[in-house]
Amino acid sequence: MARFKRRIGDSANGPTTYISPASRIVGTITGKGPYVFCGTVEGDCDIDGPVTLADGGRWTGTIRASSVVVSGYVDGDVVATERIEISGTARVSGSLSGHSIAVAEGAVIEGEIKVSSGAPPSTFAEKRQS
Repeated sequence: MARFKRRIGDSANGPTTYISPASRIVGTITGKGPYVFCGTVEGDCDIDGPVTLADGGRWTGTIRASSVVVSGYVDGDVVATERIEISGTARVSGSLSGHSIAVAEGAVIEGEIKVSSGAPPSTFAEKRQS
């Protein structure tokens, strides 16, 4: 029997690329597979796989990926072909666009939310640490 995985990172396959909290990246990022950004990014990304912006991470630009988890600060748009999850520590100044979108209590979103599945965005209360 398949186990349901609520978190995007729970179902990630392959090695994960981690960007440390002390790192600062400027430019366009492309790649495949899971990425976790803990530092600062100034630019856009187009990732074929899940992207996580950790609590304390800062992103200025557009995040495009198959699925996205935001726990940090984004000044730009978040676009996912699948799911977007916004945790309670997140702040997004830009639009969200994805097949499904879940927003935790406490998150701040200053922008439009577009759900391509037609379902309304869902809300949830954080019950475990990121």
